[in-house]
Amino acid sequence: MNFVKLEGLGNDFILFDALKDDLSAINFHELAPKLCNRHFGIGADGLLIVRKSEKADFYMQVINADGSEPQMCGNGIRCFARYVYENYAKKSVISVETLAGIMLPVLDPKNNIIEVDMGEPILEPARVPVKFSGEKMLNAPVPVLDQTFAITAVSMGNPHGVIFVADVSAVNVPVYGAALETHEIFPEKANIEFCQILSRGEIKMRVWERGAGETLACGTGACAAAVAGVLTGRLDRDVTVQLAGGILKISWDADDNRVSMSGPAFQVFKGEVVL
Repeated sequence: MNFVKLEGLGNDFILFDALKDDLSAINFHELAPKLCNRHFGIGADGLLIVRKSEKADFYMQVINADGSEPQMCGNGIRCFARYVYENYAKKSVISVETLAGIMLPVLDPKNNIIEVDMGEPILEPARVPVKFSGEKMLNAPVPVLDQTFAITAVSMGNPHGVIFVADVSAVNVPVYGAALETHEIFPEKANIEFCQILSRGEIKMRVWERGAGETLACGTGACAAAVAGVLTGRLDRDVTVQLAGGILKISWDADDNRVSMSGPAFQVFKGEVVL
């Protein structure tokens, strides 16, 4: 079975193309933990599958490393857009159907920058989803293990819990990220972002991704962090997000309420795996 390895800021994916190969008999949910294992498999944070869409140019299926299926992946869609641009659609704007809706990546191939309209953030607790009785969950104290964190809940097509801290390097992300991902307030689990304010236009972020663990970058997480920073009065609407894997540019438009994300994506190598 042919595959392509891609990465966006170190958030890496194994891509399979169902338009070129017959993958109808493959159970990717069962296969993902094996393929994504960095010692006994190819190694990745997740899988991307290119499929036909009746509503857009392509359909992007995302499978996490643990076999679960998220609604959306920000770094994944940039990698996906890079692949389909190079293999199918030589046009600057590509429509991609996802479980979170149709996304419109805009490619600048010369500079390898892909901008994605990530849509409007969802703040209503029932739709995030998060168990909270107010209109929005902003800086709400949530006890976990031996700490209490002030969490802002945002959905960018998938649920996020954003936490602002004094120093992200001092946070034990594997411990507290894992505990908060599966906390009872998040009925569908959640991605957890720990963010340090550097200025009103820049943050440093570490992320624990639902179904993948701590990763080098998370596109939807960077968007959620920017939105949370604006809502809590910490950030302006144009934000540079420093992640372990590199930098993302996030903008939340005050007029149309839509969030855009810009960053690179690279093909690493191609290969063939025998199942």
